[in-house]
Amino acid sequence: MQAPMLVLNQNTKRESGRKVQLGNIQAAKTISDIIRTCLGPKAMLKMLMDPMGGIVMTNDGNAILREIQVQHPAAKSMIEISRTQDEEVGDGTTSVIILAGELLKNAEPFLVENMHPTLIIAAYRQALEDAVEILRTEVASPVDTNSRDEMIKIIRSSLATKFMKGWSDLACGIALDAVRCVHIEEKGGYKEIDIKRYAKVEKVPGGSIEESQILDGVMFNKDVTHTGMKRRIENPRILMLDCNLEYKKGESQTNLEFMQETDFRKILEQEEEYIKTMCDEIIAVKPDLVLTEKGVSDLAQHFLLKAGITAIRRLRKSDMNRVARAVGGQIVHRTDELKECDIGTNCGLFEIKKMGDEYFTFLTKCKEPKACTILLRGASKDVLMEVERNLQDAMNVARNVLLDPFLVPGGGAAEAALAYRLIEKSKTIQGVGQWPYRAVAEALKVIPKTLMQNCGVNTIRTMTNLTAKHATGGTSWGVDGDTGDIVDMKTFGIWDTLQVKCQVMKTAIETAILLLRIDDIVSGVKKMSDIEAEKMAGKFQQQQPQEPPAEE
Repeated sequence: MQAPMLVLNQNTKRESGRKVQLGNIQAAKTISDIIRTCLGPKAMLKMLMDPMGGIVMTNDGNAILREIQVQHPAAKSMIEISRTQDEEVGDGTTSVIILAGELLKNAEPFLVENMHPTLIIAAYRQALEDAVEILRTEVASPVDTNSRDEMIKIIRSSLATKFMKGWSDLACGIALDAVRCVHIEEKGGYKEIDIKRYAKVEKVPGGSIEESQILDGVMFNKDVTHTGMKRRIENPRILMLDCNLEYKKGESQTNLEFMQETDFRKILEQEEEYIKTMCDEIIAVKPDLVLTEKGVSDLAQHFLLKAGITAIRRLRKSDMNRVARAVGGQIVHRTDELKECDIGTNCGLFEIKKMGDEYFTFLTKCKEPKACTILLRGASKDVLMEVERNLQDAMNVARNVLLDPFLVPGGGAAEAALAYRLIEKSKTIQGVGQWPYRAVAEALKVIPKTLMQNCGVNTIRTMTNLTAKHATGGTSWGVDGDTGDIVDMKTFGIWDTLQVKCQVMKTAIETAILLLRIDDIVSGVKKMSDIEAEKMAGKFQQQQPQEPPAEE
């Protein structure tokens, strides 16, 4: 008989076959169970503590999973899909995890009965194509993006499940105005809505949430460089620089050799002359306000102050880009290239206000600004963090509607309609493929089911009623997340965007397919140097003599 042969390193751990597939399914189910209670208006909050002692309180799926440390590779990929969903469309992060977990759970009986994973995958892929097609052709309805009331109604349904639902009118207005502000449509139908870069959220603790507002311009946490400079200017001419207003220092150590005592004075005069020339070039274009990304020396402040110009230094690059979009003009790299067209003249008011202990610069009353700042006020830092997360979701919903103006009914109605239609379609499929195809339809029911569970109603009875409503026609019957009743979403006014729903389907089903294809996990692959170090540490511990037990 042949002796067993070792191919893999002894330090590696290998699992393969059915055990791996069932382990992956179990890991995915565990992750989806963690955030199942975070779906719907009756969602619970999770409180998470990070290693530094900071606290996060939220019901946002992505924010929760970002803080959780997991070891299982399948669980890590589940957390990754929540992040993908958040980056791609900004909403549906909880739904995508719950749906992916349910799809894998429904695949488990087929694996136990020895059905090959590729058959399940083929059925899942077919179901995904059909689901997206049904959503777009039968369930979705177009929306008028110019109607403010329609848009507010859509954004409100996103906030109905969040902390901000008590201030939904305020938050919806802010989110819609911010997205409309940064929306740029160029020739050829190209649309750009860059919320991340040009809609800055500035959080200032103190005051109440009602005091939050969107500015028709920008603000940043800076004060004037000299106390004598003006702190309020109407219709300012703004000059934006990204160069130093001080003499140039050497890149590395610089040595100067003086032959006479007057040489030192000459060098100081040259430095002063250099700064004066720069200031004269700036004063020539008659700005009222100079913003620079770099430093402003005391001498430059003196010259600018004499000319009645206010200077603010060390702005962030991102803040400077927002200022340029809001007030017009160009960011200039050298003072000797200044032209009249570089000056920003669209700002109506520059003022500096004190909030708490900090000074903030406001550039407001801008004419047609293409960048804005959202000023959030609130009781504490934790409240402001959660308000910001809710506002980001609301802005993403508004952006999605402007980019793809189609809606589907919310409250689990779209999923229930899809489930009914896919079950009917599965009856026409030949062979064993129809059972995994039907499993996708059953998995889609998990969204309305979870909404019912979180309300505390009888799930089986309510689910039966919902299925019956869809069987008799109509695609807009869903669950009222507060009471658990079956309502028509068209009259109830809860809508989701088609883009979010399609992305949830694609991400969840493709992740389930990915995890079903794994049949081998090799872990613990270490470098030889690490293994040697561990061996040395083990030898060292063995060599240390043990202390004799203390005598009583």
